[in-house]
Amino acid sequence: SLDLPVSAYYKPRGRYRADSLIHWMSLKAKDNQIYLGITTTDISATKGGYADWGLMGLGYCPGNAAVASNFRVKDKSQFWKVAIHELGHTSGLPHCPVKTCFMRDAEGKDNTEQEIEFCEKCKAFLIEKGWRM
Repeated sequence: SLDLPVSAYYKPRGRYRADSLIHWMSLKAKDNQIYLGITTTDISATKGGYADWGLMGLGYCPGNAAVASNFRVKDKSQFWKVAIHELGHTSGLPHCPVKTCFMRDAEGKDNTEQEIEFCEKCKAFLIEKGWRM
């Protein structure tokens, strides 16, 4: 357990900037390591015309760091889907148009209850990257 860096705090909205958090973690990661930050704190990032868009997670795509927050997840038992989604990004997976895939874009909503598995295309990509499914 680590304290979130003060430098990532966005005082006007009382949130932590997800982009700052993953940058901070990426500097800590050694070769062949991926850092996944898990928090209950509200996080945000710039998206489209919004300077401070609240979100459930953010990950470098591809990269060595991601952050997932359960703050916006309605059913906390579904939170693992947010974490696995962000880890998918670190392996290089973009958002997927299949609505039941773990890699779908949340589009500003909590859709975790609709997500049931990686679709065949995403699963094949991850297996090629060394994931065991």
